[in-house]
Amino acid sequence: MPTLATTVDGLKLPNPFVIGSGPPGTNANVIGKALDEGWGAVIAKTISLESTKVVNVQPRYARLRSASSEIIGWQNIELISDRPFDVWLDEFKRLKDKYPDGVVIASIMEEYNKDRWCEIVERTQATGVAGFELNFSCPHGLPERKMGSAMGQDCALMEEVCRWVMSVAKIPVWAKLTPNITHIDETAIAALKGGCHGVSAINTILSVTSVDLETLRPEPTVEGYSTPGGYSCIAVKPIALRMVKECAEAIRHQFPGRSLSGIGGIETGADAAQFILLGADTVQVCTGVMKVGYDCVAKMKDDLLAFMARHKFETISDFKGHSLQYFTTHSDLVKRQAEARAAAKAAKASGVVTKDTEWQGDAFVRQSDALARN
Repeated sequence: MPTLATTVDGLKLPNPFVIGSGPPGTNANVIGKALDEGWGAVIAKTISLESTKVVNVQPRYARLRSASSEIIGWQNIELISDRPFDVWLDEFKRLKDKYPDGVVIASIMEEYNKDRWCEIVERTQATGVAGFELNFSCPHGLPERKMGSAMGQDCALMEEVCRWVMSVAKIPVWAKLTPNITHIDETAIAALKGGCHGVSAINTILSVTSVDLETLRPEPTVEGYSTPGGYSCIAVKPIALRMVKECAEAIRHQFPGRSLSGIGGIETGADAAQFILLGADTVQVCTGVMKVGYDCVAKMKDDLLAFMARHKFETISDFKGHSLQYFTTHSDLVKRQAEARAAAKAAKASGVVTKDTEWQGDAFVRQSDALARN
């Protein structure tokens, strides 16, 4: 019977479904709710040493809907946590006491300053959190402080910061990668060279979701103005799958054994299966929870188990990365198709039957002989 239980970088997870960093992990109350609902792990909303510099605006979301009004795209201009660092430390400790086996991962972000990165790592890991996710990928807000994607778009800078973190970290560390770059595999390699145990991909895609045709203002509009923000939800899934595939190939070729957490438009067990087939060890869900609630994980788990049973997979590792072998170059596709067509033409010319409709009464014996090996 298949099981969803999996171990990633030493973290024992009851299932691969992880709450992605963002509003669903914004305080101890909602993190506890996620663990109660059966999520495999929760990544808290990103924190920094100084929350006083974090000022959010309202409204901060703009959503794209299909013709049937389903939300398919979600833009946000929300910043990292505006709650004091000391409050977070206290809540991490309380979560550890209440959920000793629960996997709570701290998402952290800091300026380009070694002392600050080392301080936030040392003080946070002392609370008993299970791991870290380094936010190198928030596409909006605080770029003037070289934070988020402003750091994650510079491979040398990111590798250096990862080395700082790994010099003091005593728990697993994942680097969260930005999709707002040409070659995401290069940033994955930089983070892994820096010593990280794994990478997470992708964070949100910098976007402008819409313009109001009555007011002529872009959305979300704040006092008549807006700014590009991060785009998520099911509309980004094809892009996320491609980038996860690229990260998985880089890991397989250069850093075997390192981990990959897939993110981007995951809302069903089928979505999760696709990311795992392309090399993800775990899958993160954030916007999906904001759409339908924490209890969505129950059906996602059931659907993933059904997929595994249908294909006779017993564990996540049985099919992790299975579909990577079927990618090739376009020129190879052309060659393969030409060879297949030539073989089919040759078979037809030789009288070899390939379909039941091709059997002919007058040629029955000859067709039978053509199918024999001796």
